[in-house]
Amino acid sequence: VYSVPSFWLALMLIMLFSLKLGWLPSSHMQSLDASSMGWPALLRDRAAHLVLPAFVLGVASAAGMARYMRGSMLDEMRRDYIRTARAKGLSEGSVMMKHAFRNAAIPIVTIVGLSFPFLLGGSVVTEKIFSWPGMGLLMVESIFTRDYPVILAINFIVSVMVILGNLLADVGYALLDPRIAYSGEEGGR
Repeated sequence: VYSVPSFWLALMLIMLFSLKLGWLPSSHMQSLDASSMGWPALLRDRAAHLVLPAFVLGVASAAGMARYMRGSMLDEMRRDYIRTARAKGLSEGSVMMKHAFRNAAIPIVTIVGLSFPFLLGGSVVTEKIFSWPGMGLLMVESIFTRDYPVILAINFIVSVMVILGNLLADVGYALLDPRIAYSGEEGGR
């Protein structure tokens, strides 16, 4: 799944679930008659329109994250402190969740923080295929029409997303590993 291009996956899902089976809508954010729907029907309609784009955006990143997590967990399971925790008689679940997972998740937090701004880049193709009105589609249209103020605004938003992604990664480090401190507790070394 990691090597499948998102545009190809999107087109195959549209062909299967929209054209062949007729289960899900193929494009747009809501149906044309959405203004006449009540709130529960509108919510169901928008959720049905969200399934395919969300799956396309999530499946590629989930495959990569699973690979990184597997490698990180295998690396942590070989560490001495895991062997020590098992020798103390801790249950395998406790060893896995309290010791191995917390340390293995630190590189994953880094990857998630750094991939946060790329959600916009990956959504460009998905929004174009599903005719979803979003920032990715706006960016493509602005580039083609040479709308420089919009291009600059989107670049600014992506820059803010990079900063927020790094900030969230740093907060995630502190939550996962209490030994990581960002205050000047050690004399500002």
